[in-house]
Amino acid sequence: MKKRLLFPTLFAVMAGSALADQVVNIGFSAPLSGGAAFYGKDVQSGLDMAIGELNKSGMTVKGEKVTFKLVALDDRYLPNETATNVKRLTSQGINIIFVPHAGGILTVQPMTTRDPQFLLVAYSSEPKILDANNPMTFMLPPRYDNYLQPFVSTQMKAFGKKLALVGTTSAYGKQWTESISGEWKKQGGTVGGNNGVDYNTTVDYSSAVTKALAEKPDVMFIGGPSQPTALVVKAAREQGFKGGFIMMDQPKFEQMETIVPRAYLNGSVGVLPITEFPGTQVFVAQYQRLYKKPPTSEAAMNYMGVNVLAKAMELAGTTTDATAIRAKLNDAAKAIPRNKSVYKLYGVTANGHMDSEFIVASVKDGKYTRLRLTKTFK
Repeated sequence: MKKRLLFPTLFAVMAGSALADQVVNIGFSAPLSGGAAFYGKDVQSGLDMAIGELNKSGMTVKGEKVTFKLVALDDRYLPNETATNVKRLTSQGINIIFVPHAGGILTVQPMTTRDPQFLLVAYSSEPKILDANNPMTFMLPPRYDNYLQPFVSTQMKAFGKKLALVGTTSAYGKQWTESISGEWKKQGGTVGGNNGVDYNTTVDYSSAVTKALAEKPDVMFIGGPSQPTALVVKAAREQGFKGGFIMMDQPKFEQMETIVPRAYLNGSVGVLPITEFPGTQVFVAQYQRLYKKPPTSEAAMNYMGVNVLAKAMELAGTTTDATAIRAKLNDAAKAIPRNKSVYKLYGVTANGHMDSEFIVASVKDGKYTRLRLTKTFK
């Protein structure tokens, strides 16, 4: 009797194995603890949302059903830990890895073309990422040098020509500080000393703000993750600062509003909240239903990135050849439906940059006003 049962049982196991989905692991190295944890988790929520939808709807690559899984590792916003995480992920055979901070991205970019190769999905607006001409990079957000001219001209006209610097001291923050300082001087303004602090570890920003305000600035350049940036705004307003703020593109107004009154943000320029973009209502509603909070561009753009990658795999007929997948990114971006792209999506450039709509805004009398913007860089 036992011998008669063995073969049907063995056949069932083998049949089940043959019918099992191919699991595609996607790597993720990000700050999931520390001062930038909220930022890292906002990025992860977009990845998780896209993966959940793909797995629910079902997807096949070359006739084989595919299931996606996110493998997330904490790098605490430290580039050396990003590199360690990437080595760990690639040793597991993972060939697509998302990293959402410039320091980590620039550290691991040279690793992409070594053995084993992998496709680096970069969520940072740092222009140096594209300037590296790396053939295995897929960069999601607009370059931040698109923001410099309109931010400076808007604030200089509204408030005056003296700028104070209180940005974060991450690699990304330092580049932003250098770039905004150069543009401010280019447009005829003067720049005070650099009072930047590490937004990832600092708790009390009053000292840095006091030093900056001693220079009697008209405008303050600030920015890092949303939550600490809001604390910088709070410290400045409570010390009597009446001028304007230039926010780098990392902090989000909609998140800062949960920490400080919107009135504190009056006179700021930054990225328009996603809820203010036309055509984003469906995504916003779905996201809020899942996460009980409004989405930011971190969630939206990484959600888009996963959908573009999945379509590229389908078009390339492979989940394992990262080079072939990257080659299909432009076709994939143009093929995904509007409800999966959130923002208007025009394609992916030859150097691996997602070309999508972006809008910046100023805050005046508690309302967001869109700024005219001409995109000159890709």
